[in-house]
Amino acid sequence: MDDKQIRERITDMVEQERALRDQLAQGVISDAEEHGRLAEVEAELDQCWDLLRQRQALRDAGGDPAKAATRPVGEVEGYEQ
Repeated sequence: MDDKQIRERITDMVEQERALRDQLAQGVISDAEEHGRLAEVEAELDQCWDLLRQRQALRDAGGDPAKAATRPVGEVEGYEQ
């Protein structure tokens, strides 16, 4: 995946987050369903942002951004801001 594709995926997931919150507000889905699905979307978002950061770091160091790889959710979620 290149940077453009990753950014497009991020945009799609942000739209999914908004849709889930709207569905909850309209009573279409339950709190539990919204929380579960949001957790999945947020984890994937974190992975995409991490992948973009890796790609940029490789570029900055003169490396090949294509060598960046998606890291496991547990690893990405464990980072401190």
